[in-house]
Amino acid sequence: MALGILVHTAGSTYRRPGAMLLMAEGGEYAGLLSGGCLEGDLGERARVVIATGQAALVTYDLRNSDDLVWGLGLGCEGAMHILLLRVGPREEWQPLAHLAAALAAHRPTAIGIVTESRDDGLPAGALILPRAPGASASSGQVLPAEAAAVLEPHALAALAAAPHAESIGWLQGPDGRWKLLLLPLSLPPRLLVLGAGPDALPVVELAGRVHWRVTVVDHRPAYAVPSHFPLAERVLLARPDEVTPALDLSHFSAAVVMSHHLPSDLEYLRVLSASSLPYVGLLGPPARREKLLSELGSEAQRLRQRLHAPVGLNLGGRTPEAIALAIVAEIQAFLHGMLQARSEHHE
Repeated sequence: MALGILVHTAGSTYRRPGAMLLMAEGGEYAGLLSGGCLEGDLGERARVVIATGQAALVTYDLRNSDDLVWGLGLGCEGAMHILLLRVGPREEWQPLAHLAAALAAHRPTAIGIVTESRDDGLPAGALILPRAPGASASSGQVLPAEAAAVLEPHALAALAAAPHAESIGWLQGPDGRWKLLLLPLSLPPRLLVLGAGPDALPVVELAGRVHWRVTVVDHRPAYAVPSHFPLAERVLLARPDEVTPALDLSHFSAAVVMSHHLPSDLEYLRVLSASSLPYVGLLGPPARREKLLSELGSEAQRLRQRLHAPVGLNLGGRTPEAIALAIVAEIQAFLHGMLQARSEHHE
């Protein structure tokens, strides 16, 4: 197969740098770099890369409003530079194998890809992969010492600042002899749903559709049934006081309390008040929120600034599916805004 990586854009484009597209020799592909307009032409170019093993940098400049070259009337008014790499047994399926292993372990990582080079021994498309835990040496093609020394700490620093961000970085060799794209793996958020009633199902389904990792917890055996939540990563039968021993809450990005059982919701909030989760959502009207916070006493102060109650954006609609859409949309907006703020702060 061939892996297409969007390395640079100008003007208005469908995707941002760092987006990827995987193409098979037969024309099948997964992912999008445009709205489907350029993928056919990329597939033709991918066949050459697959056959020869030579990486190729492809440029599409659609800033000409006449669009005479392509004749597609795309109206994107942007330019894209896409690097095509062969990925297969000869390459040990890298960098896909490395990224897949890190994703399965939910482990931050990044890869380095040479996009431009005037060094005969360092062709465009050369890879450097950070050392896996317990490994004795880096995988991938060996790069100059200065690149290998800088990549991993630079990548880990960027990932520590924003582990879910879709941001890329660049490293440049002496005298500009080579340019290295630093591509971090965008880890999916982890969502904790506390309460497994019927209205939790669309929340889990929507979160799963956007590839979040969802854990569902309920103390009722009739509700905490894994087959009810096929898109959940885990369904746990546990009382509220068993949540902390069973789960590391620091691994989660957000939690939603929706058990419809007042004593359980109170204990869930008590557990979450002692955590560092940046987003805590609570289902129910304001009067119910204030009753629960009042019963929490002094512990409520640790929770108020992080509590979103009633949970969800005010999108309208009263069905469980509409409420689920409002909840997932609010969490998405919150996490994106938080990561944007972190990025601007570090800049």
